[in-house]
Amino acid sequence: MSAGEPPDEAAPVAVPAQGYRAAGPTVLRMLVGAQLRRLRETAAISTEAAGYEIRASHSKISRMELGRVGFKERDVADLLTVYGVTDPARREALLELAEDANIPGWWQEYADVVPGWFEPYLGLEQGAVLVRVYEVQDVPELLQTADYARALLGARHPEARADEIERRVELRMRRQSVFDRPDPLKLWAVLDEAALRRAVGGAATMRAQIRHLTEMARRPNITVQVLPFDTGGHAAEGGPMTLLRFAEPDLADVVYLEQLTGALYPDRPSDLTRYRDVLNRLGVQAEAPTRTLAILRSILDQLV
Repeated sequence: MSAGEPPDEAAPVAVPAQGYRAAGPTVLRMLVGAQLRRLRETAAISTEAAGYEIRASHSKISRMELGRVGFKERDVADLLTVYGVTDPARREALLELAEDANIPGWWQEYADVVPGWFEPYLGLEQGAVLVRVYEVQDVPELLQTADYARALLGARHPEARADEIERRVELRMRRQSVFDRPDPLKLWAVLDEAALRRAVGGAATMRAQIRHLTEMARRPNITVQVLPFDTGGHAAEGGPMTLLRFAEPDLADVVYLEQLTGALYPDRPSDLTRYRDVLNRLGVQAEAPTRTLAILRSILDQLV
């Protein structure tokens, strides 16, 4: 070990709420990684030295601490020893968490229709306590009806078989269970007016979608705002964005930017600050939440 052993109480190993275990492995990996990083920094050990102790590179240590890889029990146990965590109960707590982080999430059964780049987002969404989203073209996926989702997915995947489209719709509907858990997800969505005017699936599908959006907007944990056409230029000219927040204070916000064949996760502190600022400004530029139901009624009345 390249530094003196810290006392066990110097860097407590906290076990998160059971809800994170139910959410799946993605956030659990982030939690384990954050714990390992805190223990390493408390012990004043570099990533290079930590990697050497477990026969790995410093980049592997970094990936572990960011929660971007699964965990081998031996690696976690060896790192705890290197970091001076010797109390059996405290070691077992983190080792158990690392083991849980290797259990596949429920969405793994949809691996046939989920691209690899999208799988991490599903875990983040299921483990978040708050999601803030700005959408330009479509109603946010967590607020879509099955028929609306089916029409969208059919347009985006014209080569897909009908049963494959149904699998994608089923996955999208199951994701919405985050609103039914004991501590329901808080969602703050700003929708460009274009997302409400685009007649996805035809007038009947859109009428049902607007009615569903109206019901969802009445929930206390869901805030929906509309950014009207007459706003002109606005803070999010770059396009759609999603920001996820977690209950565990060790976990930073995550920004998710979806593209046609992949996704970006800007993670520099300055980037996170910029996206938070843009979402805040959108909330000011959009119509107030108290106006949302009236706007939706007006759009519904115009659908023929």
